[in-house]
Amino acid sequence: MILSITQFGDPVLRKRCREVKEVTDEIRSLVEDMIETMHDANGVGLAAPQVGIDLRLAVVDVSHDPDCVSFLRVNGEEVSVTEIMPLVFINPTFKKGGGKERMEEGCLSIHEVRAEVQRPGMVDGIFPQLDGSELRIETDGLLARVIQHETDHLNGVLFVDRLSAAGKLMVRGELKRLKG
Repeated sequence: MILSITQFGDPVLRKRCREVKEVTDEIRSLVEDMIETMHDANGVGLAAPQVGIDLRLAVVDVSHDPDCVSFLRVNGEEVSVTEIMPLVFINPTFKKGGGKERMEEGCLSIHEVRAEVQRPGMVDGIFPQLDGSELRIETDGLLARVIQHETDHLNGVLFVDRLSAAGKLMVRGELKRLKG
């Protein structure tokens, strides 16, 4: 089922989300709906608050660009992006590393606003799965960026909060219009 995507100005996008305590059938169904919604909207990631639910849960799918990373290790083994997509994770914990990289970002919850965001180039962390297992993922490139972007949503942070002062000035008018 395609879900409605929460838009800029909705308070749920600014909440630090609650941890997922137990994976229920309701959570599994939500994940299926989130993946369908993300694909329908041509997105590469979607976090639960973006569909109005304050849970530490996100989905990511960068399989459209299997060369979007220079490395991807899952539990210490080299794997291809397509092997783990769509990636679903709950209550993630990770470290950021590598040099800072600038890349244009957008967000399904902030239509038509795109801007350059500087983020660490790599992530290394633990991503709990719906079946109770954990994936240790080490990666860079677009996948690392999307993981950081979606995890920011779980903490009530939007990509526009990460813009430089000049970047914030450039999007201020558009954000004011969207908040309406």
